[in-house]
Amino acid sequence: MTPYVLVLYYSRYGACRAMATHVARGVEQAGLEARVRTVPPVSADCEATAPAIPDEGHLYASQDDLRDCAGLVLGSPTRFGNMAAPMKYFLDASSALWLSGDLIGKPAAVFTSSNSLHGGQESTLLTMMLPLLHHGMLLLGLPYSHPELSSTATGGTPYGASHVSGSNNRAPDETELHLCRSLGERVASTARALSDAK
Repeated sequence: MTPYVLVLYYSRYGACRAMATHVARGVEQAGLEARVRTVPPVSADCEATAPAIPDEGHLYASQDDLRDCAGLVLGSPTRFGNMAAPMKYFLDASSALWLSGDLIGKPAAVFTSSNSLHGGQESTLLTMMLPLLHHGMLLLGLPYSHPELSSTATGGTPYGASHVSGSNNRAPDETELHLCRSLGERVASTARALSDAK
């Protein structure tokens, strides 16, 4: 099987989807395949089920996509300082992978988007890391060697790429997208180095 980095995201208004696309570009710039997947929304109706294939956009992720990846970049909008429920729901279903240890030692990173500048981005990124730590993954952030971290007035943190949409639903700017590409490249380069070391 060709090694790939799973870029797994949930997006309600499109910002995280745009970020995921640029994370995937960074993965491919580093020479690995990027497998971009999303998760279905969670319904308040306990009997509702999503179709197996979404009407538009990327395919829904399976636990097999997660198990077989060489690295993972996880993205979610900020919801009260935490990841969105659909992403949490998907990760909560990964206990079989935790039991088998299939994700141990694989590199991972996170990204997020929020509506407001102080909307809980950093706590969202940190709480997204917690299940990845339980899986034994190797967490990567963005070092300050990226000058954009010191110059951006919107998104960008050492914990992972981020975006502030504001009340007008602003699309990610080039600085934010550059950090997304850098994050994808960092995870892919680490996955390749770990594979070469085996």
